[in-house]
Amino acid sequence: MRTRHSLPGRTGFGVLFLLLAQAVALATPAQAHGDTVKVVINGQREGHVTTDITWENDGDAIEEAVGATVNSASPDGSRTMGPWRLVRDAGTRTGWSTAEVLPPGNWKVHVHVGFPSLGHAEREVSVPVVDPAPPSTSAAPTAPAPASPSATAVPSAAASASPALAGGGSTFSWTTAGVAVAALAGAAGGMLLVRRARARRQARGDG
Repeated sequence: MRTRHSLPGRTGFGVLFLLLAQAVALATPAQAHGDTVKVVINGQREGHVTTDITWENDGDAIEEAVGATVNSASPDGSRTMGPWRLVRDAGTRTGWSTAEVLPPGNWKVHVHVGFPSLGHAEREVSVPVVDPAPPSTSAAPTAPAPASPSATAVPSAAASASPALAGGGSTFSWTTAGVAVAALAGAAGGMLLVRRARARRQARGDG
């Protein structure tokens, strides 16, 4: 009975062909996108550094997570910020921004991408100073000041006193006139009595 053995050369060739096919299949997407990413620093949004990151060759969005750091420095180098990492902007495929906020001023921003491929960008970014909301110019209506109790009491007292004085003056005038009339009447009566007495005396003397 004869036993057939497989040739080592043919088996090795098959394994090598399989490995090459897998390598080609894995390398095709990477070769289609390229080995670098394109980083564009758009500027800032309320102090957040904003960027767009795509594949360099075809401009496709990067579906996987991006490993990138952001470093910022003032023009004179006296102030530095970072390193901060980029996070994906909600609702976009290519937008990435920092969760941290740059303070107002001029900054030279550097973005370094290390995954899924290498990429770099830098740009001058200016963060304006946000003025606080101005106070409202509309003034509330002011209520009229309450009248002073003393001020209101004086006219009332004067008003109440005036009729009293007027009434008192008229009463005084009528009383004075009555006294004068009575005095005159008394004087006239007295004179009449004196005359009658004299007339009686004369009549008696004559008799």
